[in-house]
Amino acid sequence: MKKQKLRYRAKIKIRKTISGTIERPRLTVYRSLDNIYAQLIDDTTGTTVIATSTLSKELKNEVKSVKGKIDKGKMVGKLLAEKALEKNIKSVVFDRNGYKYHGRIRAVAEGAREGGLQF
Repeated sequence: MKKQKLRYRAKIKIRKTISGTIERPRLTVYRSLDNIYAQLIDDTTGTTVIATSTLSKELKNEVKSVKGKIDKGKMVGKLLAEKALEKNIKSVVFDRNGYKYHGRIRAVAEGAREGGLQF
């Protein structure tokens, strides 16, 4: 319970300074025990522009063959970058959502950078 409260406090601090626009949306990451989710959000209208996860149709078969959650996170980041470039989104603001920039969160960021997004 204490860990959740600390993450929530960190999340609030981050969201005070970070917000996304249509030209530069906010890339937010959520991790559950087994899966990782990433989405690009336009905070001016409050809409999700693009969303991907390890459960998305494009990755479902590829994820089964990959071992390790970090590699799966990198795949999610690359897929998100591909979808963003199709919609002419080249730069984003990274929101780690209260998690440490470490492990799977870092892997999503690195995958998005490899895919062509700029932070």
